[in-house]
Amino acid sequence: MIKDFLIINCTGKNDKVGLKINNNFFIHHFQTKIKNNEILVSTILNLTNKHKANINENFSILINNGPGSFSTIRAALSIAKGIKISNSVKLFGFKNSDLPQFNLENIEVLINKNLIEKKLIKPLYLS
Repeated sequence: MIKDFLIINCTGKNDKVGLKINNNFFIHHFQTKIKNNEILVSTILNLTNKHKANINENFSILINNGPGSFSTIRAALSIAKGIKISNSVKLFGFKNSDLPQFNLENIEVLINKNLIEKKLIKPLYLS
């Protein structure tokens, strides 16, 4: 069961990062005019440090596989895989269509209905 997690929903449109820690859920919305690829790492670091998240093998990362922008999805995947490698977290992917609205209730439905995949992430890019 996934208890504490970071969810990265960066596909180039309505980009958000969420953090569920100790039964609290926090969301960071990105401004659409800013290059999100450049600030994604610092945003994740600031969010996890601010809320004192313990990033370890009991922590999970959920990442949107798309469809969406090639560069945004690749940057988000690279960051998530870097966190996975350095902290032994669990990494899961989900499709944009499986999360109709970015809120804790819908994310928990996504997890409970097994709409997340633990196997190799296969992103869907828009051309």
